[in-house]
Amino acid sequence: MPQEIERKFLVKNNSYRQLSTSKSHIIQGYISTQRGRTVRVRLRDDRAFLTIKGATDARGMSRYEWEKEIPADEAKQLLQLCEPGALIDKVRYLVPVGHHLFEVDEFHGSNAGLVLAEVELEHEDEEIERPDFLGKEVTGDVRYYNSQLMLHPVTTWEK
Repeated sequence: MPQEIERKFLVKNNSYRQLSTSKSHIIQGYISTQRGRTVRVRLRDDRAFLTIKGATDARGMSRYEWEKEIPADEAKQLLQLCEPGALIDKVRYLVPVGHHLFEVDEFHGSNAGLVLAEVELEHEDEEIERPDFLGKEVTGDVRYYNSQLMLHPVTTWEK
């Protein structure tokens, strides 16, 4: 089974922008956010993807992930079937650091102001080089899952 292993961090400054090799605009919604599985539709610039993810492990780092590219016009239609709530709207920066590629997401809309960095790993105990822009690690904190940010945006969180 294909596994996704990743760590997630809050971002404390915007130095990632200068280190970025590319950026893209992402709109995504969820057809299902049932406990233990999500079905996501994503438009990334002019490409589109359908993704199914399983439950995360106890550490919040690993889970099953299946993803296929689909025609963009079909993704736009599927976005109309997504669960109620705001779609996730973000700009993603790709930032190479050492042997890894960090994906830094600047959220817009109801999650405006939130900036998260993710890095995918080959195995859970893999060491990473920590760039200056990384803040607190939030791996496993379900509040920062995109599916949860759609249902409970940061603008609704108590301070």
